[in-house]
Amino acid sequence: MIFADKLIQLRKKNGWSQEDLAEQMQVTRQSVSKWESAQSIPDLERIIQLSRIFGVSVDYLLKEELEDTEPAINSPEPAQFRQVSLEEANHFLQVKAQTARIISYGVFLCILSPICLFILAAFSEISPGLSENAAGGIGMMILLILVACAVALFLSCRSKTASFDYLEQEIFETEYGVTGMVKGKKEEYQYTYTRSTILGVSLCILSLLPLFGGLLISENELFLVSMLSVCFVLAGIGVVFLTHSGIIWASFQKLLQEGDYTRQKKQLQTSSQVLSKIYWSLVTTCYLGYSFITFDWGRSWIIWPVAAVLYSAVSALYSLLKK
Repeated sequence: MIFADKLIQLRKKNGWSQEDLAEQMQVTRQSVSKWESAQSIPDLERIIQLSRIFGVSVDYLLKEELEDTEPAINSPEPAQFRQVSLEEANHFLQVKAQTARIISYGVFLCILSPICLFILAAFSEISPGLSENAAGGIGMMILLILVACAVALFLSCRSKTASFDYLEQEIFETEYGVTGMVKGKKEEYQYTYTRSTILGVSLCILSLLPLFGGLLISENELFLVSMLSVCFVLAGIGVVFLTHSGIIWASFQKLLQEGDYTRQKKQLQTSSQVLSKIYWSLVTTCYLGYSFITFDWGRSWIIWPVAAVLYSAVSALYSLLKK
């Protein structure tokens, strides 16, 4: 077995891609590719570094007569993490791209939902044919219908992405080619993400201009409510840009385990969930115990806001100690 074959075998045994090995060796992926295709051989310093990374001897890497039965110096444990294939990664990105648009539309409906209530309430002030109660009732009905539609969209998207929850919660390994593919798509989307973020934030900030402009033009209540509705529409469009691009960008970070989804943060998150369950169970026990013993239910509720304030401090201290 030649050096190139041994390198491929050791890399796959550890569940690493060429990009992963290149990062550890501080070389380019093309260099690793050339080593594995026998187009070039690394220098002695790199050979020693490879032997340390894989936990094998230098002789094993260089001498063809030494097969993979060569005992390892510090044989690494086989990967215990879930493996994400190239097909699965592509399917995840496609699903997130589809659901991102639907979720952003749902958020838009939630933002627009009170507009009819505002307009009908203002119209009832100048129209004798529409009472205030009728205007409020119709407005609330439309609001609830729009919110219900938005919730239906959210639940539909949730059912499509539930199987990928482990990407956000668990530590995983990617198979060969996944990291390179995701990085490539992330770089392609970088311009769109930046543009959408700038446009979304700008629209949210500038959404108040119609209301301020309306105050300068007229003090008519119906006109001002119309301008307020325009503010909601502009803000909603801005949030659509932010939501859509943010979900897609987060999907890249989940697969690459970057940003808010690094291995360290996942470990801290898991530990924090355990801490949260223990903490609030103790708080509930204290609340019920004190209340039943003293029968002072009128003042025992103060335990909850105090516990909430203390939880922030306890959580921060725990995270610091964990790090």
